[in-house]
Amino acid sequence: MPKVSSVVVPYAAYLRVYEPLGAFPEPERAHWTRYARRPDRPSYQDELRRSLADLLPTPPVPVPVHESADAFVLEVDGVVCVCPWRTRLRGWQALDGLSGELPPPVLDAVLPPLVRLQAAQDYERWLARNPDARPWIRTATWQVPLNWFVLVSDEERRYEKGTAEVPPLLRYRTPMVQARRRVARALRTLRDSIEEGPLIDGLVDVGRWLEEFHPRSLVELDYGGLVHVVPAGELEGDHSAADVAEGVEALRRGDGAAAGEAYARLVERWRAVRELRSAN
Repeated sequence: MPKVSSVVVPYAAYLRVYEPLGAFPEPERAHWTRYARRPDRPSYQDELRRSLADLLPTPPVPVPVHESADAFVLEVDGVVCVCPWRTRLRGWQALDGLSGELPPPVLDAVLPPLVRLQAAQDYERWLARNPDARPWIRTATWQVPLNWFVLVSDEERRYEKGTAEVPPLLRYRTPMVQARRRVARALRTLRDSIEEGPLIDGLVDVGRWLEEFHPRSLVELDYGGLVHVVPAGELEGDHSAADVAEGVEALRRGDGAAAGEAYARLVERWRAVRELRSAN
């Protein structure tokens, strides 16, 4: 494995889909079958470290020249499931949203306009040849989108405090069929209770994304690097999935006051995290 930067890159959360090996066509299935047996598979941080290393040259490399052949692997009840990195595809897609994330002078300094233009043209040509391509991983910086919490339940929450050597962990995993069912139920409730807007649009978008995958897949919501910016006590007490479920159920009952209280807890919790983004 090539040597990469040892810097830990934090402040991003992830929504991942792990598909069973049988969902992949040949020869990709054979590749992942061999890959899953490797004892030296990279960790969650390795992908981010490699991406950071690509930004160090001049000019920077915003998108890898070749698609990653790496993946995250889980084995559940004897079934091996794979979540391909697809770093190149995700890099192209992330570039589309950068203009809304960074002020123009900062964006131009980090990624010059000519570099972004070339990457956009490469993506357009590639997409014409691969119109059905989709990533197995979604990323959110400085937040966990509220619609992600709809997919999981508090009972699926796993929290580990961590040690001086190992960072804390906060993660949810759920079967795909459960995630899809929760999306459908929440959408029915929201559409009956509130006006169309970002919350419903975001849930529709993530629901459509889930439909692209095998029904025996697993869905993982991982706080990733956000564990580095949330104080340990607040992280341990973070039950955002329970708050979202409580709010949706309150709307279903017609209890607007209880729904508002649950929503207020969520807004306050995640506002504190997002405000760290602009802190000196």
